[in-house]
Amino acid sequence: MREPRGLGHHIVWDWNGTLLHDIDAVIAATNASFAEFGFAPITLERYRELYVVPVPKFYERLMGRLPTEDEWNVMDETFHRHYWAAADAAGLAEGARELLRDWQADGLTQSLLSLAPHDKLVPLVRAHGIERHFLRVDGRTGPSHTTKAGHLVRHLAALEAAGVSAARTVLIGDAVDDALAAAHVGARAVLYTGGSHSRSSLESAGVPVVDTLTEAVLAARELAE
Repeated sequence: MREPRGLGHHIVWDWNGTLLHDIDAVIAATNASFAEFGFAPITLERYRELYVVPVPKFYERLMGRLPTEDEWNVMDETFHRHYWAAADAAGLAEGARELLRDWQADGLTQSLLSLAPHDKLVPLVRAHGIERHFLRVDGRTGPSHTTKAGHLVRHLAALEAAGVSAARTVLIGDAVDDALAAAHVGARAVLYTGGSHSRSSLESAGVPVVDTLTEAVLAARELAE
């Protein structure tokens, strides 16, 4: 039997760009939204160099100004229409299924928090057959131009009855915003390079940065000890 390590510690997983390897769908949907206003397509490298949350700030970096409300509404609707048409074809990141299983087998807990719309997120997580590994799955409710910090506060509050505390939590995500959210609640963070940010951008957050989810879990274990 596997010996539990870091007993009582908890992982909050990000979904898009972390557990779900959907960066190709994201780039295609982003370029579809840009095309609505005649902007040139963006490469993956450029996307990772400039990406930031909240998303209107990302568009500001590309456009040289914040989009107007009408522009934002069109770009946001176009992005989501194209993204969700492609999301079903995206697979889990390498090793994700086994890592979720093994963390749970160690007697440890985990949950999932995403800025993807809740009503879209839950069916997709279920379709991948991994919902049983999580104490809780929460997607975004409310406007899309938001950060994760407030959502993480509510997520952890809902897990208090299960014995989860921020001090014993490590958030694994792919964006600087994940690290900021973790710091906001007093949790730790590990950032993964397989999603939305370049390594140099992630390193600016001052938390461990890794290239695989296996490394992310190992780093989470070390932070928990």
